[in-house]
Amino acid sequence: MSSEIPPIFTTIYQAIHNASEEDYAHSGEIQDDLDAEGETLPEGSIYDVSQLQEHLLDASKGVTNETDKEYRRLMKQCLQFLKENKLIQEDDKFFSKSPSVLVPFCICAWIMHECDEYDFDRTKKDSTTARASYNHAQKMRAAMTYAFGRLNGLGSLPWHESESTGKMVGNPSVSETVATYMTSLRRRKVRAGETATSARAITQETLLKLYMFNNQPEIAKVREYTAGSRKTQKAAHEWGGGRARRLLALAYILSFLCLLRFDEVLKIQLHDIEWVSDTCIKLTLPFRKTSQFGGIKPFYLHLFPPHLAHLCPIRALANWLCVADIEDGFLFRKIASGDRTSECFLEMFRNNMLDIGIDPAPYGTHSFRRGGCQWLYSCCRWGLIRICDWGGWSTEFSNLTIVKYLISYADEPSERREDYMNPNRPPTLKCFSCGRTCHCI
Repeated sequence: MSSEIPPIFTTIYQAIHNASEEDYAHSGEIQDDLDAEGETLPEGSIYDVSQLQEHLLDASKGVTNETDKEYRRLMKQCLQFLKENKLIQEDDKFFSKSPSVLVPFCICAWIMHECDEYDFDRTKKDSTTARASYNHAQKMRAAMTYAFGRLNGLGSLPWHESESTGKMVGNPSVSETVATYMTSLRRRKVRAGETATSARAITQETLLKLYMFNNQPEIAKVREYTAGSRKTQKAAHEWGGGRARRLLALAYILSFLCLLRFDEVLKIQLHDIEWVSDTCIKLTLPFRKTSQFGGIKPFYLHLFPPHLAHLCPIRALANWLCVADIEDGFLFRKIASGDRTSECFLEMFRNNMLDIGIDPAPYGTHSFRRGGCQWLYSCCRWGLIRICDWGGWSTEFSNLTIVKYLISYADEPSERREDYMNPNRPPTLKCFSCGRTCHCI
């Protein structure tokens, strides 16, 4: 990029400052954002590819082909925006190993133009102007982090001034400027009702209710497919039959117990499951977002006692295989006209929540791993290190990801505040393993 600073960047700085001032983020939030963005790059070495063949770059990109394709599309979109608005010259090399000091402001201006109620020229957009969601803003930023960090070899090192040269070094997408803007954007989106807060954790009590409802004789009955008219009026609970509910039960349990993302659950194939004994299975995932280069530890899942049948992986797997009629390939196949996607499972999960009279709005596909993490900690009394080892999370506790799963204002409190010090409060559900009915954790 040109060394001359265009006047427009003064306006962009003021626009970012004005947009962020009302929703100023605490320094701790900004640091959390910087740490989390650094983690979006896949683990692995960053290669200097200047002397290597093009195919080596492709082989070391660290993401799936679809993700790489989407990031490159956003990179082209960013360049087009910057050139059309005269933020860079036609011959400027925006994505490079030595980014300009203006790059963080360019990233913010692009995201602001697409997603914010303000534009980069400090004008407030009309209420009828379409704006992208905060999730899309995160994807735009992730594309920039990938472009500079992976494709240009800058890694996840935060953008900072070098003590030896005085020049700015590191990944400009992992900068305080971008982090401050993104945290303030999220606050405005939440306040406007345009973005959801963290998904509420599912509890074992909710899973028990789902289990009891789905196992009613009329609900759990597997029926043969019959063609029907779309005009036929159906009861609210007739969105899925016995097969769909057995499939959901297994997906719920695997995500809850193994702390998995739903897209990871959907990629499980039959050959990933090994029967160690009649009461134990070994689940080895071929791919995880946090371990894209192998070294994934297996999950050993055992038969649970009868009072935990609603959480038992062995029972759920056996029930599904009895009706699934599959011998190889993916464990979860397409259901009716639906697809084997997270969105399809989320829709069925929300329908299932409505079955038991629970508003599904606060819940998402992360609700199960959040709930599983809390269940292991509070009910099973696992230590943090054991939970991190089980879930494949880092034990450095630099970003306290596990704490974000254990504690969230989006979760329903398990106990009323007025009962914290009440010696006469009623006992909790009895634990059939240790016999306790007290509230201590």
